Amino acid sequence: MMWDAVTEAMGGLYPDGQPWHVTYPAEGYRLRAASAYPAAGHWHLVGYGLGERWGFELTVRVARGAEQQPPQWPFVLLDQVAAYVASLDGPVEDGQWINWGGPVTGFPHTDGPDTGLTVLILVEDPQLGDRFLQLVGVTAAEADGRVDVPEDPLMVTDPARA
Repeated sequence: MMWDAVTEAMGGLYPDGQPWHVTYPAEGYRLRAASAYPAAGHWHLVGYGLGERWGFELTVRVARGAEQQPPQWPFVLLDQVAAYVASLDGPVEDGQWINWGGPVTGFPHTDGPDTGLTVLILVEDPQLGDRFLQLVGVTAAEADGRVDVPEDPLMVTDPARA
């Protein structure tokens, strides 16, 4: 998927939104850039860089309050997951999960808060379709099916809920 196609898809969802953009240095990073769009109650982030080789891009939705700028930890998370995906022998797909081995926020190594969300589930982005896999942070108990994941049609990752 080319850069313009990602920008067009996100622009279709947020025609009046002013996204925040970050670029990643070439060395040591898998993604070339990422954008965060302010949405109702959350930030919707998308990475740029996997589409040309893998046919999809990663997204994540992160709960937000009144802050005017997105937190930095989701940008770090997108690139780390992109590096993980690139290291695999086969493709990733809807429904696959990754035991992150610690808080998905990167706590204490990033600006992210401490959280019990330690597993990422990859799902088809509910508004963008199958060319976008959304990362959804859940607890280990939720991933194992011992506890139900709260109902949320947009599957927003909220570090405060765990």
